[in-house]
Amino acid sequence: MKKVALTVAVLALGLAACGTKTENAVENAAIENAVEADLNAAVDNAADAANAADNALDNAAGAVENAAEDVGNAAADVANATTN
Repeated sequence: MKKVALTVAVLALGLAACGTKTENAVENAAIENAVEADLNAAVDNAADAANAADNALDNAAGAVENAAEDVGNAAADVANATTN
């Protein structure tokens, strides 16, 4: 009888330890999923920021090009005014 009681006690302890490990595994999986979601959001935000920066650079380049054309046109207007 003592062997049976001891065996049952050992099995109960084993199951209790297994349950704790299962709970820890579930918690770890939840944490890993949350971290992965945060990482994906950060990557998406970084990509959006990169696209916004690229668009801003394109707009700045267009503004510089337009300003250069305006300067050229002003110079031509001055040249026309002095000859006419």
